[in-house]
Amino acid sequence: MNLAGRHRQKSLELTLREGQGKAQLSGRQGVIRYAKPTTVDEALALLGEDRWRILAGGTDFYPAQGVKPFRANILDINGLAALRGIDETDGHWRIGARATWTDIVRHPLPVAFDALKAAAREVGSVQIQNVASVAGNLCNASPAADGVPALLVLDADVELRSVKATRHLPLGDFILGNRRTALQSGEMVTAIRIPKRSAVGASTFVKLGARRYLVISVAMAAARLVIEDGVVAEAAIAVGACSAVARRLAGVEAALRGQPFAVALGDAVLSAPIEELSPIADVRGSAEYRQDAAREIVARAVRAAIGLGESKVAV
Repeated sequence: MNLAGRHRQKSLELTLREGQGKAQLSGRQGVIRYAKPTTVDEALALLGEDRWRILAGGTDFYPAQGVKPFRANILDINGLAALRGIDETDGHWRIGARATWTDIVRHPLPVAFDALKAAAREVGSVQIQNVASVAGNLCNASPAADGVPALLVLDADVELRSVKATRHLPLGDFILGNRRTALQSGEMVTAIRIPKRSAVGASTFVKLGARRYLVISVAMAAARLVIEDGVVAEAAIAVGACSAVARRLAGVEAALRGQPFAVALGDAVLSAPIEELSPIADVRGSAEYRQDAAREIVARAVRAAIGLGESKVAV
């Protein structure tokens, strides 16, 4: 690295020391590093040389620390302008990892993205939507992450980059469980891609919560329907907050395909098999309540996708 490069790196990276100049990490002396790269290549180089906790919007990062601050190297990617945009290519819509939920709401996107836009408006408050990143919502891997069902019905995949390679994983394979993802050492999420073949039809998002605003979901559903010649040619249905990860409902999708375009589509959902969910009981609802609620909000989402019904439900 030349002198200018060393000066730039020095201005971007700080070594944070605690106590009397030293931090205690796992009982040993060590240091905590903070870096704010200005290019994706710089970020990937840093990820390849050490272990880092990535800081994007920070809306989950800071609350997660509680009373015990993280003892980890911090890689702040908020300076990476290249990860911010939403672009259209020949085969995909590409959402940069740092795109915010407000970016999603404001960007002109096909009607099939309406469920994603509706979910974006449910992510915390407007202030949170202005800074919280789409990729951060996925990497946080909460079962109640509002953005996940809407991305699942769009057949989204996740772009993962390291110094050595770029790979793409279907979103359903990226989120492995509660707070667990397939992100490997040295990798970072650089984009979410939606194939254009899936960016068709009408979609909607229904959220069930204890109140109408600023609430963690009890259950939520996204539905995308393609109607051709008066019947359902394609159906994509996903439910969140009713299992360790959000799930597509293959049985419901199969029950809807070929059905006439009519209000009775909701009735088809009520009798369709739902075997993918494994709800838990917590302070927001029992497992049995979630199972029943999931079926009802899927029916409401399907009705809303054909122009009937509400997109938000309070308990």
